[in-house]
Amino acid sequence: MRFSLAVIPLVLFAALAGIFLINIDKDSSVVPSVLIDKPAPDFSLPPLPGADKGLSRADLTKGKVSVLNVFASWCIPCRAEHPMIKRLSSEADVPIFGLNYKEKDPQDGVKWLEELGNPYQAVGMDLSGRTGIDFGVYGVPETFIIDGQGQIKYKHIGPVTSEVLEKVLLPKIAELKG
Repeated sequence: MRFSLAVIPLVLFAALAGIFLINIDKDSSVVPSVLIDKPAPDFSLPPLPGADKGLSRADLTKGKVSVLNVFASWCIPCRAEHPMIKRLSSEADVPIFGLNYKEKDPQDGVKWLEELGNPYQAVGMDLSGRTGIDFGVYGVPETFIIDGQGQIKYKHIGPVTSEVLEKVLLPKIAELKG
């Protein structure tokens, strides 16, 4: 009995150590999405206050590669990435859409874009977060590349940096356009 009580913790420790060793070289920032190569979820979101047009799945399926950027005014990394989204808008030659995620006050998204500039062709307000959940959003910011048939081809979690823009997003967009 005493022997089995001493062996059980050792076996558990060895199992955990094995799991850690197997995963030691994996990039923990890469979170696989089950939606890759699947159609973007169906959604229809209202516009920001004062805007004419909201955002829906139909905007993402017009035969062109597009980018969907999930952001919020309360999100500090979103503010840091915003210059890269503006740069993506000017360099990628694809429509960039915004999903304004879980704002407390809808005017906050409007003020944020007025202050920082609006690189989006259309922005939809996801006040409840339901559309974000349907896209598998873990937190903001997140950026999706969607092909012309409306299939999600790439998901980037976290802020877009210059390196991510140049080495991942722009080449992926070029590949899908090519």
